[in-house]
Amino acid sequence: MQRLAENVWVVEGPCVPFFGLPYSTRMTIIRLDDSQLWIHSPIALNDNLLTNIASLGEVKYLVAPNHLHHLFIEPWQQQFPDARLYGTEQLIIKRNDLDFDGALTNSSSEVWPWHQQIKQVLFTGSPLMQECIFYHPSSGVLIVTDLLENFNPAGFNWWQRLLARMTGIVAPNGKMPLDWRLSFMFGKAKARQHLTQILNWQADTLVMSHGEIIHEDATNFLKRSFRWLL
Repeated sequence: MQRLAENVWVVEGPCVPFFGLPYSTRMTIIRLDDSQLWIHSPIALNDNLLTNIASLGEVKYLVAPNHLHHLFIEPWQQQFPDARLYGTEQLIIKRNDLDFDGALTNSSSEVWPWHQQIKQVLFTGSPLMQECIFYHPSSGVLIVTDLLENFNPAGFNWWQRLLARMTGIVAPNGKMPLDWRLSFMFGKAKARQHLTQILNWQADTLVMSHGEIIHEDATNFLKRSFRWLL
């Protein structure tokens, strides 16, 4: 567990295979003002992690930000039955075996219980996937899942590095994976609106679920990574 900023931690999990690549996993924890914990993209549970979690506060919210990040949700629900689970509508349909408390949408009528401390926007415009992006203003930390990937090439063998470079997900120039980028052919205008909102937050730090964290000048990194959209 690494303390990234005041009341913000990241925890590295085991790699999972995805399209032939070893995808690292990372979850982000935000401790809210009432000492309740907001957990983004939960990773595999183990005893050491449970001990560290207990030292921070009470697990209150579990957040699954897109329909790919659900592998470890069920054991977290079993371990923390009083925690409230939120996911995108795509995930709620996909995992109807899980008990969700709400959907992550862009509806103006929705008010999430963490809204006074964490901002969010559902990044849409692609039929392939939607992802909810979060910003913690008091720390300047922006949290994405697969919207951007920034892998250290040293973690791949030669053919995996070649594949990762072809898809554009290698540090220091990581971006949205190629297949997802191509799926915005008819939805770029909507995506630009969401990107403008994200850029206006002026984040200092960018946490991605996969790859190297951007510890400074995150907004400029975002602009470079989204040249294809701008």
